[in-house]
Amino acid sequence: MPVIINQIKSPLDASEAEIIEKAVRLTGVNRSDIISAQIHKTSLDARKQNDICFVHSVYISLADADEEKRLCEGSSRFSYAVQSELKPKISRVKKEGRVCIAGFGPAGIFCGLVLAQNGYRPLILEKGEDIDSRTRSVYTYWSGGSLNTSSNVQFGEGGAGTFSDGKLTTRIKDPLCRYVLEQFVRFGAPEEILTRAKPHIGTDKLRSIIKNIRRHIISLGGEVRFSSEVNGFLSDSGRIVSVSFGGEIAECSALVLATGHSARDTFEMLFRKQIFMEPKPFSVGVRIEHFQADVEKSLYGKSAGNPLLPKGEYQLSYRRKDGRAAYTFCMCPGGTVVPAASEEYTVVTNGMSEHARNGANANSAVAVSVTPADFGSAPLDGMYFARQIERNAFNAGGGLKAPASTVRGFIDGRPNLDTPIDPSYARGVTPCEFRSIFPEFITDMLIEGLGNFAGKMKCFGDGNAVLTAPETRTSSPVRITRTERLNSVSIENLFPCGEGAGYAGGIMSAAVDGIKTALEIMKRQAP
Repeated sequence: MPVIINQIKSPLDASEAEIIEKAVRLTGVNRSDIISAQIHKTSLDARKQNDICFVHSVYISLADADEEKRLCEGSSRFSYAVQSELKPKISRVKKEGRVCIAGFGPAGIFCGLVLAQNGYRPLILEKGEDIDSRTRSVYTYWSGGSLNTSSNVQFGEGGAGTFSDGKLTTRIKDPLCRYVLEQFVRFGAPEEILTRAKPHIGTDKLRSIIKNIRRHIISLGGEVRFSSEVNGFLSDSGRIVSVSFGGEIAECSALVLATGHSARDTFEMLFRKQIFMEPKPFSVGVRIEHFQADVEKSLYGKSAGNPLLPKGEYQLSYRRKDGRAAYTFCMCPGGTVVPAASEEYTVVTNGMSEHARNGANANSAVAVSVTPADFGSAPLDGMYFARQIERNAFNAGGGLKAPASTVRGFIDGRPNLDTPIDPSYARGVTPCEFRSIFPEFITDMLIEGLGNFAGKMKCFGDGNAVLTAPETRTSSPVRITRTERLNSVSIENLFPCGEGAGYAGGIMSAAVDGIKTALEIMKRQAP
């Protein structure tokens, strides 16, 4: 099994051959005994601005398996490479109906893909439009037009991640992550995502990749139906037997709920059906926008502007003794703050950047953790809490525009936009007092967090950064509780999946959860 050699440091201008040669020397193995060698992952170490370097891991395959074993057992610097091969266990038990998947975001896409690749013909039902129609609906809204509540930044082919940075970073350590990356490359993603420590695709490239995956699923016998929200189901003896959508009914052997974190109609339908759900912690806050150049000066110091360095990005956190946290989330280098509402009379923000990340501004969520102790213990209380903030923002901004202020104006209680930074929110921004939008404990924690971050990065402390409110869709406020076998505790063949079900956070972890759900379904029924 191939071996990974970790912690190979190099100057910024080192060639691939030099990096591999340095790694090979560490093994003590003759070059002739190496079948193949390539860079596995690359990350940037910018902790010391006077000594910025890349850190690599290198993948080698040896002719002698015993020698590979000796290396891995002899030092923590060597480890076996994770293999991405799927080995599903497929049942021979035939069941009536089709596997139905509600939602065609990352969880639904990868659940459907794996099922289709193994002889199943899933019926995928997506509330929103196909990616091209959805994009038109989104840009109509961004340019000041009406909101399509069924097809927007939250709903439609590709899910919420389609209008983001296309980040493929995750904190989960699962071999299936490699499989997800390889599938993205297979369907059109740049191969660099396989070797970057913080891979991203960019919203522009992600759209064509999703279309390619959809076409492949269809070529294998699957079906994808757009403008087809699952609005109910019939059950008998603890099993779902059919689902209803768009005036139609389909016989169903298993229903996968991969609806995303904003599927509020679905959460309410499940509540009426007495499907067991729980409120879960999530976060709310604002988008902060700086000049990208200021981010890089804060990170790289005198090296800022070096073309060998990646676009500067950060991840910051601060936690009080009482457990309340503020942190940055979904940082978009060279990106824009986008209108992301999915309901009328609300304002919601998100961040997006294209593959090149070449915009003048950078943005990130600055979010504050909230728990059921803040908003209530009923299953949907967190959802209603977020909705109220979104409605407050709509009223504060006068309907069209988003509430905003410089950091300095927010902290001083005198909201203003007196800054050289041009806010990128497409529908426009207007100075507003955030204390009329959020509960006081959130604005207080935002101020504490911003103060802490200012001590870590100069771009947080100059007062000119723009805050645009609110960011409320950081993760699902609901968990649709499931068993160890991934089915709902209420119904045997209902499979809550991905971010909307409360079991993932981001494209990668949602995709992995979708794959695991597909593998579990395959154990239970034949194609």
